[in-house]
Amino acid sequence: MDIRKISIGQDYKTAMHYIVNQPVLNGDYTVHLIKVSDEGGAKVYIASKNNEILLWKEFSASMPISFEYNISF
Repeated sequence: MDIRKISIGQDYKTAMHYIVNQPVLNGDYTVHLIKVSDEGGAKVYIASKNNEILLWKEFSASMPISFEYNISF
């Protein structure tokens, strides 16, 4: 299943939220992919305007993480 959104933090309302296709870094990049790491944490990949994919952030499994998935009916 594709991850659509990730929230990092103990309180959902004040957590950091990252959504696929969200502009980041002054609009120079967009969130390209959110992936669960092998250790149970999460990795956030970004894409530049010329489609260069970079690992931007990595969160460990010890942090409170909430995943939201794409659902197609």
